[in-house]
Amino acid sequence: MREARLFGGRGPASGDLTGNPFRADRDRIVASPFFARLGGVTQVISPGGSGLLVHNRLTHSLKVASVARGIVERLCSPQCGAQPLLDKLGGCDADVVEAAALAHDLGHPPFGHLGEQVLDRLARQRLGLPDGFEGNAQSYRIVTSTEISGSTVGLDLTAAVRAAMAKYPWTRRTYPSPHVHLMRPTPRGAGVDPDDPAAGSLKFGAYVTELADLRQARAPFDGLLAQWQQTAEASVMDTADDIAYAIHDLEDFHRVGVLQQGTVATELMAWQRDATALRGLDLAELRASARRPGRSVELLRRDLFRKDGWISDDDAFWAAVEHVRHELVDGLLAAPFDGSIEAEQGVARFSARWTRRLIDAINVLPDPPMRAGHVALGTAQWHEVQVLKFVHHRFVLERPDLALHQRGQARLLGALVEALHAWLVDPDEAARLPRRLHDLVDMAYAEVRDLTAADYGLASGELDRMAMARGRAIVDFVAALTDGQAAGLLDALSGRSRQLWTDAFVL
Repeated sequence: MREARLFGGRGPASGDLTGNPFRADRDRIVASPFFARLGGVTQVISPGGSGLLVHNRLTHSLKVASVARGIVERLCSPQCGAQPLLDKLGGCDADVVEAAALAHDLGHPPFGHLGEQVLDRLARQRLGLPDGFEGNAQSYRIVTSTEISGSTVGLDLTAAVRAAMAKYPWTRRTYPSPHVHLMRPTPRGAGVDPDDPAAGSLKFGAYVTELADLRQARAPFDGLLAQWQQTAEASVMDTADDIAYAIHDLEDFHRVGVLQQGTVATELMAWQRDATALRGLDLAELRASARRPGRSVELLRRDLFRKDGWISDDDAFWAAVEHVRHELVDGLLAAPFDGSIEAEQGVARFSARWTRRLIDAINVLPDPPMRAGHVALGTAQWHEVQVLKFVHHRFVLERPDLALHQRGQARLLGALVEALHAWLVDPDEAARLPRRLHDLVDMAYAEVRDLTAADYGLASGELDRMAMARGRAIVDFVAALTDGQAAGLLDALSGRSRQLWTDAFVL
């Protein structure tokens, strides 16, 4: 099994087998310029706009890796007793999950999740790419196709690490068959956009061009897992990502003064006070009054029961709201963050306490439901994470000032894609294209040259392969920029910048 997890059908993947190939994978990821780039990519709040040090994609990835390693060390301890079951599922190695966690966000474009949504829309509707754009699939593409490591294309990672990166081990429309977005219930992440159900799964782990590689990476797990199921190591990484997102982003919102004790307390306590009455409201009436205190929490409760009835529980939800209210409202938010040592210690204690609580609640499930992985939080802690993420969404992502900022970023990305496309199709500029963009077109064309409409799940029609190659090259190019590089490149392409030679650093 060890050899299969190393090679996965591709041959030696990490050099000298007398060393630790999984640790070598981790070192290759950390040495990649794509990893360093994450220091300039937004997590939730743009560092340039906050005035304070906040998480970016790099620090988020480092914390996910730390949490993931902590989960494995606990699960593999003799006291936990989960090792035999993990072995039956194909193994769970701390270096594998750490490497996968470090690599899981390599493909995230400028401006965080907003950039992902904008690039997907542009890729499908403007650039003619049936696969569109997806951050997880882009990360997989980077480590297998677009990154260069010595004389190889891709980072030449072991099968185990590549499989552990696959939170969503399927393509947008075609693999596996029947496709996950047609299952009932769907695996987590496999739902469709109600405004465009034909587009396929909202989340997926590989483009069609990387499908063969994904299948090779997962070949050692054939017979152990369903085609749509995460490996145990991917499940650990996914759970660690959820934990880091739920806890560490709240630190940022507290630091910049966005999370106010009064508003969060009013929402949570109003639901606790009026829970019985709120349950009796019609859904349409509830949505129409969603801005009134307590309504949003009730909508969350109903949404959890609708999507995750396998674990949702009214008593656990009530207890989670109470625990988050006590820890967050009466604890972390009780005093505004003022930059003092005492304030910093308060944030550190909150983060450490919650991280330990959640890691200690991780279980290994022999036969998980469709919407869970083999490695999952306990019922109480799962509800607590949902409430923490609700606070983030309700009191940060829904703010008008953040929406104002993000609308500008969306327009920036749209204008940048249009400008690059115009440059790429200009016959008079062929000799002056950025070399990397030119190379990306050649590589993308070689990938799609022999593919058909059926490979993309399209009923019929001839593919415009050159247009697809140009589109994928533009997406690869833009997704590899930092926030600042994207803004600087658009300034140059729009004629607003006068800094001739310093603009060339992204080309």
